Amino acid sequence: MSGGASGVRVRLEPWEDSASCLELLRGVNSPQMTSHLGGPESEEQILVRHRRYAELTGPGAGRMYRIVLLPEEETVGSIGYWERERRGESVYETGWAVLPPFQGRGIAAAAAGEVARAAAAQRTHRYLHAYPSVGHPASNGVCRKAGFTLAGECEVEYPLGTMMRCNDWRLELSFPA
Repeated sequence: MSGGASGVRVRLEPWEDSASCLELLRGVNSPQMTSHLGGPESEEQILVRHRRYAELTGPGAGRMYRIVLLPEEETVGSIGYWERERRGESVYETGWAVLPPFQGRGIAAAAAGEVARAAAAQRTHRYLHAYPSVGHPASNGVCRKAGFTLAGECEVEYPLGTMMRCNDWRLELSFPA
């Protein structure tokens, strides 16, 4: 699956139990990349996350991907969608991480458009939500650029045991004909 916004072209490749995917996960686990998410995870936590990403493949359950920048064919980040309960409703949530040298180029917004198409193709949930920290202007900008609508502020538990003040961005999924 590939597409783009503002001339940026990306391809999403399913996450797999591979050394390259694990290395990407380590790359996005830096203090700079996790400052709005409670900080870096331990190596053990990274390994658990890697397994969880690789196993997220069931029908309707969601999927994690590597973001590949085109035409360079370079892996530049990760994105995915998964099910969550929010205010008594089952929805899809999305989250992404783009490596620092590639930030600010529209890659995350292009990838968000692609992941929305993948989620819509499941025909499972009406909405795709993103919950960036209210203090993270770049991720909130990605939501805006990708066509999400701000539904308001909310509290989200992330990481486990820590409540984080977030913006609730929502995108209505268009089911393919």
